[in-house]
Amino acid sequence: MAITIKDVAQEAGVSVASVSRALNGHASITDDTRKHVLAVVKRMRYMPHVGARSLTTSFTNTIGVLLPDLYGEFFSEIIRGIDVAARARGLHLMVSSLHGDADEVALSIRAMRGRVDGLLVMSPHVDAALLSDNLPEDLPIVLMSTAAGGAQYASISFDNYSGAYAMVAHLVGQGYGRIAFLAGPAGNFEAQERLRGYHAALAALAPRAMAQVFEGDFSEESGQRVGRALAVAADRPDALFAANDMMAIGALLELRQHGLELPRDIALAGFDDIRIARYVSPALTTVRVPIADLGVRALERLHAQIGQPGNTPVTAQTLAAELVVRASTGGGQHC
Repeated sequence: MAITIKDVAQEAGVSVASVSRALNGHASITDDTRKHVLAVVKRMRYMPHVGARSLTTSFTNTIGVLLPDLYGEFFSEIIRGIDVAARARGLHLMVSSLHGDADEVALSIRAMRGRVDGLLVMSPHVDAALLSDNLPEDLPIVLMSTAAGGAQYASISFDNYSGAYAMVAHLVGQGYGRIAFLAGPAGNFEAQERLRGYHAALAALAPRAMAQVFEGDFSEESGQRVGRALAVAADRPDALFAANDMMAIGALLELRQHGLELPRDIALAGFDDIRIARYVSPALTTVRVPIADLGVRALERLHAQIGQPGNTPVTAQTLAAELVVRASTGGGQHC
């Protein structure tokens, strides 16, 4: 039979309430009693029932995390940042990926009702109406790299526009006249902002240049597809700026496989500065965004909302992006 809290209390020679207080970190018992109870808990291998505990404390000590995907270095870094901040606060994570449309997002959100103390959401399909229709009004929520925050929900994102603008400025400064852009998925907030930065910089810094945009979806495969097309094109651009590093790396592999040298035949740049970007050959010029830090800060803001409901201001925070110049654009090797 499973060990119960009553068994622990009897073995420890204390009340059930004292065992509960020791497990929940209450200050109303002495350190000696807490240590004694926790030693008994460990010896008896007692596992508190999370559902029962939530009934008495009103908290599950669990945070829900909804991401568009769990594959790839970008999302693993996001989760790493969230996990580091959560473990420091004794919180657990319930993670779900969202591969479908708004209906799937709504189902995933509803599945977490009553099971989490707060929710971190990154999805191109989320808007304020979807959240309000599927969640209790008092559930703390922080949106990550999503455009739906507004006055109702706190949000945190990268300065994608300025990062893309800085990259185009670098490429123009290096003398590249025809700069193409490999875009991210349609409807994705980050992809839209990076495309907007590309167009704005090109119009301001190279007004005679014609914009050239290729469709992509943030995957390595879409980068390979564009890389193959450019490798055999009779009139390819001087430089290709991909909206994320995975697409840039996919393009790089195809361009090199077809015998092209970078940046002599075509310069290449990405966005995100995932770890592998510095190890490919040539090392990839990119825009560095603090991926793990986004996860840390989002969790911190959510935890503040949970601890002080109604007293935490709803704000939109933007994390700075940084140009990182490496060999793929011929501009040096600054890591």
